[in-house]
Amino acid sequence: MLRSLHIKLVLIMILLVVCLMTIAGAFLVNSVNRFYLNEFYTQMVEVFSQDTEFIRDLVTAREGETDGVQAIDEILVAKMGPLGVDGKNRNYYLLDGDTGQILSSSDDDAGDTLEEITPNLLIALNEKREGDESDLTASYMDLALPISRGEEDYVIYILDQRATVRELNNQLFQLIIEALVFGLVISVLLSFLLSRAMVTPIRALTRGAQRVAEGDFGHEIQVESHDEIGVLTNAFNAMSRQLQSTLQEVESERTKLSTLFLHMTDGVVAFDREGHLIHCNPAATELLRRTIDPSCTYEELLGDLHPFQNVLALQKPNYIEDELVVGDRTLALYLTPFSDKAQGGVLILLHDVTEQHRNEERRKEFVANVSHELRTPLTNVRSYAETIRDAGDDIPREMENNFLDIIITETDRMTHIVQDLLTLSRLDAGSTEMVFTRFPFHDAIESVVRSNSLNAKQRGHELTYVPEGELPLITGDRSRLEQVMMNILGNAIKYTPDGGHIRVTAGAGPDTAWMEVRDDGIGIPEKDRERIFDRFYRVDKARSRESGGTGLGLSIAREIVQRHHGTISLVPHEGPGTTVRLELPITQPAPGAPEDAAENTSDQQ
Repeated sequence: MLRSLHIKLVLIMILLVVCLMTIAGAFLVNSVNRFYLNEFYTQMVEVFSQDTEFIRDLVTAREGETDGVQAIDEILVAKMGPLGVDGKNRNYYLLDGDTGQILSSSDDDAGDTLEEITPNLLIALNEKREGDESDLTASYMDLALPISRGEEDYVIYILDQRATVRELNNQLFQLIIEALVFGLVISVLLSFLLSRAMVTPIRALTRGAQRVAEGDFGHEIQVESHDEIGVLTNAFNAMSRQLQSTLQEVESERTKLSTLFLHMTDGVVAFDREGHLIHCNPAATELLRRTIDPSCTYEELLGDLHPFQNVLALQKPNYIEDELVVGDRTLALYLTPFSDKAQGGVLILLHDVTEQHRNEERRKEFVANVSHELRTPLTNVRSYAETIRDAGDDIPREMENNFLDIIITETDRMTHIVQDLLTLSRLDAGSTEMVFTRFPFHDAIESVVRSNSLNAKQRGHELTYVPEGELPLITGDRSRLEQVMMNILGNAIKYTPDGGHIRVTAGAGPDTAWMEVRDDGIGIPEKDRERIFDRFYRVDKARSRESGGTGLGLSIAREIVQRHHGTISLVPHEGPGTTVRLELPITQPAPGAPEDAAENTSDQQ
């Protein structure tokens, strides 16, 4: 009910009347009380201060006087008129100056002592001075005057119960109440009439605004007056028409932009001039890998990259180009202000360049590695071929054969590199199919150890194979897995100084089977352990080339193992040498299973 302007105006009028009458009543009551109080003390002053003959009669004992109380009482009785003593509301009391006992009084009902000892009376009795102070709120007015007559001390005490004042105040209060009721009735009637005239056009405007808010822009409000409300009504009608036209245009543009942003593969994020988010398409959320709340600000999202004000200060068509790394993704950022006006802000375009960067890095790495690996054997082949050609018949037959052997060796080396590169390329492309079968894990390891035993014996190595318990049947491409085992065991034999010890162990768990190859050779420095499976990476490049290594064997092994959903890793241990661990699942996941899909995704990345 109080939400109504009509009721509020009525209440305001009522409150004004009530406040006015309350203030007037309080002023009148206070004025009457103050008037009677001033009148009382003025009257007392005229009698006790200005009438010197009266005072002289009170304090001067007559010749031969035996009863001073009777003499003072006679004098006071004679002055009852000027003192206003009526015996009912106002009385005089003659009190003993020491004890305060009543000696004489105009009050027939008075006893020996007063019922109440007032502050003025205490002043007169104790301090022997006039007590003439009274409070507006007190129910009485009094005056206490100490006098001495002869050798006796007395106190003349005048007490007025203010009955007349109370009666007048009651009459005033009744009059004020009657006036208040009459004023309230009139004010309510007038306020209802005035508020109705003011509220009716406002209600029409409210209904019109509600219809506009609901989308009815064609509704117009009838103008019924030419005052300020009439002007406001005309302005509202014009605004409604303009708003209808503007919203139609905005809706058309919004539909176009929404369709465009929704189906874009690139992310688009827009902020207003205060840095608050105003738009974010689904592609931006996916690229940034985070939920962008409507309350998100520029500082929270990209504040550490480029200050917001620096972007706003750009002049068209300038923009800021940068890159942002989000997880394993690289995003190209383009930041530009989209308007110089107050409703402008900053527009951010996000483009995923991860694959582009990866392809570029792979291309550079491939070209660099292949160029590096093929340059040396090609140089050697050319050098020795030119030597044989230029020497003609002058070169000894034995030396010529040595040169030809070197050319053949370098050619074989290049052939191996090309073959390994082709193998890796097929593995990367997924064109190399794995032939999965069930085979004994123990037989495969034993076959690889047996194949490398002669090579180990020629190097003076002690090669041992110790299985830990019974090994299970596993599912996999046996030839590819034996290729991995051959590479691991061959590296151990190749990079272990002559007369070393190479130990092959194997075992199985509930779901996996494993093989470890441990040697006491040169080992792998800590700084090289993380990159040992990278393509073309060698710990000792010169020694690897001398031994005929291409730097691709472990990379191929890792790719094959990953296709089998297994792992190949270096096992930390104390002392010299290296331990390589191969771990494979006993049973391969079914094609298309979540694990398989996830693994294939990681392989491609």
